[in-house]
Amino acid sequence: MIAILDYGAGNLRSVENTLDEIGAAYTLVRDAAGLNRASKIILPGVGHFGQIMRALDQMQVRPALLERIAAGVPFLGICLGLQALFRASEEAPELAGLGLLDETVRRFPAEARVPHMGWNELEPRDDSRLLADIGPHPYVYFAHSYYVPLTPATAAVCTYVLPYTAALESGNVFGVQFHPEKSGPLGLKIMRNFVEL
Repeated sequence: MIAILDYGAGNLRSVENTLDEIGAAYTLVRDAAGLNRASKIILPGVGHFGQIMRALDQMQVRPALLERIAAGVPFLGICLGLQALFRASEEAPELAGLGLLDETVRRFPAEARVPHMGWNELEPRDDSRLLADIGPHPYVYFAHSYYVPLTPATAAVCTYVLPYTAALESGNVFGVQFHPEKSGPLGLKIMRNFVEL
C-alpha cells in the first residue's frame, strides 16, 4: 500500500486525486505505525521548510521515515517533500532536514523573480526510472522560491536564472521540485512510473 504522509500540506488533496485518476491504492498516514506498513511512501509539501520539518518532528515520524527509506522502501518527495531530503535549507537554517543528501537548499538569487511559478522545461537524465518515457522537451508546473543545487543524484535539470535540480533519483529515493499533480497528463505518467516501480 502506498502511504501519503499527511502532515497538513496544502497539496494533499491534489496528490490523492492524481493517485485516484491512475487507479493506485493509497492511504493517508500520520504516525510511525502507518509508515511501517507502507510499501511506498509519498511526502507532498507546499509552504515553508521550517513548517514541514517541525511537523515531522512533532508527529515523531522522522526516525521511522529514515528507517523505512534505509530499508529500501521507495520514497517520493514532492516540492517541499524533495527539499526535506537535504541536510539544511536557507529558508530555515536553524532546522535540520532529513539529511539523506548532503546539500543545502538555496534561495534563488536576488535578480530572480520569486516564486518561480508556472510551466518550465525539464532536461531529464536518460536513465531515470521516474521520468521514463515522458518524451522530448517535457514541461511541468513549478511553484517555489528555493531550489536544490545540482548533485550527483540529479535526474532532471530545470533552468530558471540558473540550472538546478528539478528531479532526483538515488536508489529507492526519488524527488521532484515540480508538482506532478498539477502537470496534466505528463504528471500522471510520472506518478504512474513511481507507482509501478
